Amino acid sequence: MKLSTKGRYGLRAMVALAMNSSGEHVALSHVAEREGLSLQYLEQVFSTLRKAGLVKSVKGAGGGYTLAQDSSMITAGTVLRAMEGDLSIAGKLKDDGVEATVIEQCIRESLWDRIDESIVAIIDEVTLKELADESKKMNAEKTLMFYI
Repeated sequence: MKLSTKGRYGLRAMVALAMNSSGEHVALSHVAEREGLSLQYLEQVFSTLRKAGLVKSVKGAGGGYTLAQDSSMITAGTVLRAMEGDLSIAGKLKDDGVEATVIEQCIRESLWDRIDESIVAIIDEVTLKELADESKKMNAEKTLMFYI
């Protein structure tokens, strides 16, 4: 499985919202600038996130986006599924009436399904709050470094 740019940008932007919103609306231009992302592309990403019910938007002066629920309630998996759809590394078996071979079924059950379960376990465990907290910690450590 390889995540698309849309999935990666969507997760980055959601973590940025979790880090910077404090309940206030955040302008996409601020997220784009901070993260070095294209504003036009972020608008498309946030359209998908809004339709998925993960963010709320307000237009006009003082408007922008905010998380639809607390960052501790939104997992990375929820965001990635909204952006990517099915996250299975091998996709689903074809439903074309042709029965899967024993080898194909064996590989699916012994390998692909187990990898999928591992990925799901991780992405559904990690919340935006955890990612935001870790990002803040990493940023603090980075700014405290100095050289002699």
